[in-house]
Amino acid sequence: MWSILVIATLLFITGHAIPSSCPGIPPARYPFELATGWAAVKVADGLSMPRSLVVDNKGRLLVVERGFGISQHTVDINGCITSSRTLVSMSSLNHGIYLGIDGRALYASSASDVFRWAYDPENGNTDGPPDTVVYNMTSDDHVTRTLIIPPHRPDLLVVSRGSNSNLDYATSDPATARSVVKVFNISTVPNGGYDYSQHGWNAGYGLRNEVGLAFDGNNMLWGVENSADQLTRDVNGTLTDIHNDNPAEELNFLGDVTTPNDAWYGYPTCFTVWGPDASIASTIDAHKLDVGQQFVLAPNDTFDDNTCAHVSMPPRLAFQAHTAPLDAKFDAPRYENLFVTLHGSWDRNPPMGYKLVAVPFTRVAQDGSYAPIAKANSRDGYIDVFYPPNEGQCSATTCARPVGLAFDGAGRLYMTSDASGEVFMLGSSS
Repeated sequence: MWSILVIATLLFITGHAIPSSCPGIPPARYPFELATGWAAVKVADGLSMPRSLVVDNKGRLLVVERGFGISQHTVDINGCITSSRTLVSMSSLNHGIYLGIDGRALYASSASDVFRWAYDPENGNTDGPPDTVVYNMTSDDHVTRTLIIPPHRPDLLVVSRGSNSNLDYATSDPATARSVVKVFNISTVPNGGYDYSQHGWNAGYGLRNEVGLAFDGNNMLWGVENSADQLTRDVNGTLTDIHNDNPAEELNFLGDVTTPNDAWYGYPTCFTVWGPDASIASTIDAHKLDVGQQFVLAPNDTFDDNTCAHVSMPPRLAFQAHTAPLDAKFDAPRYENLFVTLHGSWDRNPPMGYKLVAVPFTRVAQDGSYAPIAKANSRDGYIDVFYPPNEGQCSATTCARPVGLAFDGAGRLYMTSDASGEVFMLGSSS
């Protein structure tokens, strides 16, 4: 049933069939397969670690190339790239990019700062050097800063910042301004920009590395989270390696960013179950915890799994452990699927991820809110759309590693693969 919903949405949003190839572009470096009704073609090759991307008002692609800057690509009626140029040369840019709602401001991020350029959507040029909008975000571990602007509030900029280490215990205090998503008023930026640690307001904290952000049809924010690696569970002195199937990656509901959200989402203390087994059994009644429930690494008399259930905000849906979700885009205007890139695991045997998936959504009749169709304890809450033929044999040198997503005005979905330096275009097969 869910695959039918994905196909129906595809046919609704895609006005142009995907060509079998684009002129001058070599075949995909690695084999891939597609869900029924989908087609994909490679549109760019040889980019320098392409990460996030946006589409401007004239249909041009703007791509952050890590360690290089921002490249700009003009496309034809079929969605194939006809010309490319360097728009911004700035080696510190590494991930985030977004256009103002009117298309006349371009935002991009480094590990430490968010920059803003004046942008002319008619000719695709920037005007002068950038202003600094946000600063003081340097970290030693997670260095990507995702950017997004609410469609109904062009005066707000949302910026995510991850943890400083695998288990960054200091982030239990939101004042660290790590493992957090924050909101800034960009209609009146102070001279020199906002200090990330001191200014803005929270859209949730205890979010280890909320790389992908997306607004639903009610302008409510959702995030996909990369959870921790190499975890062990210590129960009464018995230490168990649980890292292969735990903790789950997460889909979190962050809500209305126009007002502060000071809810705690669990990190670095409460983690989400993907693989329920005897090593993650409730310390209260010895029953296995279910998928989507949260657990602690070392339960004790003052803080255990049951504490998590009372004080932490659990995810709305779980993803396979270590698959590394990096971007999320709804299929506006229907909002029936949230497309999520899974970059792929590095510490799991066999490997998992290396694909694009769709999370089917529905609008709840009682209050008009949006929510995943699958229940929070489901392990089948998403559908493979673009995926490797042998996921368990993947690595950075044998499979595409999806990162950024952007829909164009024709409903075609562009997707970057950073390790292979490629950009793909996906849409209807007919």
